[in-house]
Amino acid sequence: MKQTHTHSYYAASANRQIECPILEGSQCADVCVVGAGITGLSAALNLAERGYKVTVIEANVVGWGASGRSGGQMLFGFGCDMSVIEKSAGKIAAKAMWDMSVEAIDILRQRVEQHQIQCDLQQGHLHAAIKPRQMHELEQWQGSLEQDYAYGSLSLWDKQKVQSNMASERYIGGLYDTNSGHIHPLNYTLGLAKAALEAGVTIYTGSAVTKVTRKSKANICHTEHGNVKANQVLFCGNAYLGKLVPEISNKIMPVGTYIGATQPLGKERAKALISNNMAVADINFVLDYFRMSADYRMLFGGRVSYSTLAPPNLTQAMRQRMLNVFPQLADVKMDYAWGGNVAITMNRGPHFGQLGQDVYFAQGFSGHGIAATGLAGKLLAEAVAGQTERFDLFNQINHLPFPGGTLFKTPALVLAMAWYRLRDML
Repeated sequence: MKQTHTHSYYAASANRQIECPILEGSQCADVCVVGAGITGLSAALNLAERGYKVTVIEANVVGWGASGRSGGQMLFGFGCDMSVIEKSAGKIAAKAMWDMSVEAIDILRQRVEQHQIQCDLQQGHLHAAIKPRQMHELEQWQGSLEQDYAYGSLSLWDKQKVQSNMASERYIGGLYDTNSGHIHPLNYTLGLAKAALEAGVTIYTGSAVTKVTRKSKANICHTEHGNVKANQVLFCGNAYLGKLVPEISNKIMPVGTYIGATQPLGKERAKALISNNMAVADINFVLDYFRMSADYRMLFGGRVSYSTLAPPNLTQAMRQRMLNVFPQLADVKMDYAWGGNVAITMNRGPHFGQLGQDVYFAQGFSGHGIAATGLAGKLLAEAVAGQTERFDLFNQINHLPFPGGTLFKTPALVLAMAWYRLRDML
């Protein structure tokens, strides 16, 4: 059966489809990459540019997972506060990792320019505050990033400044970043795939990896109809890797998140809502995030599902969340509503590492992956080439398994998250 993307605005507005064959028979490569999202394709492209023979194996189609479904918000940092990384790795290593997170945005921009990827790249992002406590948190955050991490792209906005750029009464202020922004994530991913193919990478789709035989310099990735023998293997499946790699599967939890896309609003109405075309996310634990598409639709994301099952009446649920922020859109219908899984870690920090001599992985972007996945791909390529210093820094982030084992970790997480939901309301 032919694999397709989930029914979404992104799939409907994709620039192109990347047609790749199913893996059949036995193949050989220097490096086999499992997963054709931004992480895997970035790693493959970086390796091909270094002269490696690379094969990518994808269970579905290119960009099928979070890389082709996400909110598209291109952000500095990681899914956790830098204090979490400082606690595990110390301030010097944390500063180096922060700098790499900023580099991640530069990597994305460079790829867009180098490969002429049409992905609606836009600058500007606002972290929005709903209550005074959150405004105080943003003020402290700005001070820390400027003083401890030398990040100077931020400005603190009061309610008047927010409302001069966004027609919503919900927010009392925010922290604006000129360096962050937003993209069409699927078109960016497809653009990376095209660049990788042109660089000599082989991509197989519709070819789920069922087993990996791991031997030094002779790893074999098996699928239903074929296999790839490779010196090194990179696991880049993130939330969709399943139990293929038991050593790392308990360090992440797949969590469902959801987005709706309205009918086109027209340029004038869209500009009246968000005049500077920035992306916005509030700072609740269960947050809302939104932005305009290139054809002037409101893309509004939020909600989470720890069972990964979509809420009933998803379209209406997303529309109601949008109306809480923009009640003036009451006459507007949702043309699309979809969801997908992100992989979170216990501390929300990224989880990169090595299994034995020749196997590497990158996962656990915790909803912060648009830019960080491209960085992960670059670091994976560096590690394969023997330049492990930057990649190894991330090993210093302490990652605990989710409590409760395979059977009980979801209900345990739900109980833990109840506190954060309550805090959002206070």
